[in-house]
Amino acid sequence: MISPATIVDAIQRRAGDARRFLVGLAGPPAAGKSTLAEALRAGLLARGESAEILPMDGFHLDNGILAERGLLPRKGTAETFDGRGFIDIVHALKRAEDEVLVPVFDRSRELAINAARAIPKDTRFILAEGNYLLFKDAPWDRLDGVFDFTIFVGPPYAVLEERLRRRWMSYDLPEDQIGWKLYGNDLPNGKRILEHSRPADLHIDLF
Repeated sequence: MISPATIVDAIQRRAGDARRFLVGLAGPPAAGKSTLAEALRAGLLARGESAEILPMDGFHLDNGILAERGLLPRKGTAETFDGRGFIDIVHALKRAEDEVLVPVFDRSRELAINAARAIPKDTRFILAEGNYLLFKDAPWDRLDGVFDFTIFVGPPYAVLEERLRRRWMSYDLPEDQIGWKLYGNDLPNGKRILEHSRPADLHIDLF
């Protein structure tokens, strides 16, 4: 398995003397995107760089809107995110003209809090992470060419299945509900992401 330090080396080489450099980390749920993003940020900070993470989680549509649209059971699919809002924020970060306020997802309450964190203007590296950063379908295709370096984390199906099962078991859900979340939503969605994402600069099978 490739080490975070090796990836940081590649990112710094690609960045050169750029004032702002956007890294996009994509992949299915439970692939390890958030863990990798944290490791890369820590590696960049250890080398004296400035770096911030932009998780797509903050752009979940509110449960009330999802319920109105009949999408609440499908939470996590491409249609349940504010794609336009995420894309607009990424473009604002790309321009690096001012600080950018971004939402934060409060998992304990299952809601996104608007303008809950500021990314300073002088931050050099932005590590955006989420399921759909390389997705071919609209509106996510508008991100094509925006990132300066892209990483796709795509574990084997069996690994995703086990990780997702452990995730839902940690919430003490009944087995039938875990089964629905796995086989009715998360795994079909993961398969869709694996099959409908653009090639990345770096593909990692497991993290």
